Amino acid sequence: MQIYTIFPPDAMQNSLTRKPIEIKISTVVAVAILLHDSSFPVLETALKEMTAGSPDFFDDEFAVIDVEAITEQALDWNALIPLFKAHGLNPVAVRHAREEDHATIRGHGLSIDVVSKPRAEPELKVDAQVEQQAAPVEVVAEVAAAPAPVAVEPQVIIRNMPAVVIDTPVRAGQRIYARGADLIITASVNNGAEVIADGSIHIYAPLRGRALAGATGNTEARIFALTMEPELVSIAGIYRTFENGFPPLQPHHPVQVKLLGDSIEVSSVKSAG
Repeated sequence: MQIYTIFPPDAMQNSLTRKPIEIKISTVVAVAILLHDSSFPVLETALKEMTAGSPDFFDDEFAVIDVEAITEQALDWNALIPLFKAHGLNPVAVRHAREEDHATIRGHGLSIDVVSKPRAEPELKVDAQVEQQAAPVEVVAEVAAAPAPVAVEPQVIIRNMPAVVIDTPVRAGQRIYARGADLIITASVNNGAEVIADGSIHIYAPLRGRALAGATGNTEARIFALTMEPELVSIAGIYRTFENGFPPLQPHHPVQVKLLGDSIEVSSVKSAG
């Protein structure tokens, strides 16, 4: 990790060990807001339904607004950005914004997230003269019988991901992020707490707060808990809340959360045998 240090002019004569300011490269977790409609009333209604009227549903989460699906449509940024803030989201950047909207977006203190595009492959050109000469030629090939397919054993890929272990309760207002690792917690995760991992999350106690696994897009990540009473669970950005109650499961069994397609499945962990 590179560390950049900035010294004020009058501090150059101080000890070299004194560092009033340090600037470090850091990773920040942000939710992505994917817009599929440009109508302000439609978006406002959708947010109200999503948060069920709870003012702290998102708890001031950093957010990146992605308008790729409606990039050609005009958006009222002066109304849209305050709308997200009013529902507990903290927009910090906009992705795929139109060029003419950049000044307005920056005027609200947001940055423009530039998405790099893959370089186009060069087009393969065929020499016209060679093509004209080859066209009249008829090629007759003898097709040999294809060999019988050989059964191939399925390959099992095991990814070795390190783990971060937490032995103390995670209390309301606390947030723990296991970057590039699984997260193992041996104490309870209380209401209002949030635990995040790039890998899976294992909680050997009750989960009553929020748990977000596969934060960088790992769809194979899972969430395990001895007792599952969460406010919200998420796998690779796809989340599920439980305002209408938790699904009935086998009592006294650990619970797992995993991703099936585009939906979250919650099920009991059954013992082998």
